[in-house]
Amino acid sequence: MPLKKGFASDNNSGVHPEILKAIEKVNIGHTTGYGDDDITRSALRKFEEIFGEESDVYFVFLGTAANVLGLNAVTRSYHSVICPEGAHINEDECGAPEKFNGFKLLPVHTTDGKLTIDGIKQHMHGIDFEHHSQPRVVSVSQSTEIGTVYSVEELKEICNYAHNNNLLVHMDGARIANAAVSLNASFAEITKDVGVDVLSFGGTKNGMMYGEAIVFMNKSLSEGFKYIRKQGMQLASKMRFISAQFERYLTDDLWRETASHANNMAQLLANEVKEIPGIEITQPVDANGVFAKVPGHIIPELQKEFFFYLWDENESVVRWMTSFDTTEEEIKSFVKLIKSLI
Repeated sequence: MPLKKGFASDNNSGVHPEILKAIEKVNIGHTTGYGDDDITRSALRKFEEIFGEESDVYFVFLGTAANVLGLNAVTRSYHSVICPEGAHINEDECGAPEKFNGFKLLPVHTTDGKLTIDGIKQHMHGIDFEHHSQPRVVSVSQSTEIGTVYSVEELKEICNYAHNNNLLVHMDGARIANAAVSLNASFAEITKDVGVDVLSFGGTKNGMMYGEAIVFMNKSLSEGFKYIRKQGMQLASKMRFISAQFERYLTDDLWRETASHANNMAQLLANEVKEIPGIEITQPVDANGVFAKVPGHIIPELQKEFFFYLWDENESVVRWMTSFDTTEEEIKSFVKLIKSLI
């Protein structure tokens, strides 16, 4: 049976109708596999238009693979990667970054999901000392795991500090479209233009069926990556079905339409629930996530009707995610139920 709709994750949503049409459109006849086809070349040109001719783009199936393989390309086993403690690479990838790449993750405590220079500095020691892992990459998530968004200025500051200290910057952009909409910025303005070196560019959480892209802002960083992708089991034989999705996603700003709707629905939900006594919004609602402290006794009853996750059991904090297909009616019904239970 299909899971009832709710606010658990933008991963739980279906596929945007335009993306399905794009897949169906290329499902005709035979074409060369492994990306040597016209639709893949067209999709790659879309990325080149965004990030420039000096960039290098590779499609993979999964967000975890994008992070793991993207970081693999720019690290060695004695390196370390500095990231927020709540980063997906630290909390939600089952140790895959460390297992497959051999490097050490150096998590930083944050209250809003965002790294700061002071947070990075605490791990900047033991440089050129063979008894310590060597910091190599600073990894940020945009938007963060708790729905906040780095400003352009914050990203510039981090990238400048990193580069001045011989570090690279990786961005987990699983929800980069939501961040770009929140900032009213282009993809380039919050990545390449501020100094990001490697980007995991997400599409699955914003209306695609599956597929992510690894974007190297400079081809010098992607030397030999086609072999890394193959060894990492992420070279799609029928690449056209990933490529067709990205080609449509990046055409006529479909990505902006879907992310805008998701963000707007999160704002609507936050505005509705913050007026209810006993509900406290715990983080700025910058993108498509609402984090709220609610009376613990109503959570199980809410979950019977609307599926969502408990984020922090001790503090009774929940996470409500909105998607490209979330409706105002669903939010109104959800808010009505909260009011009745309280």
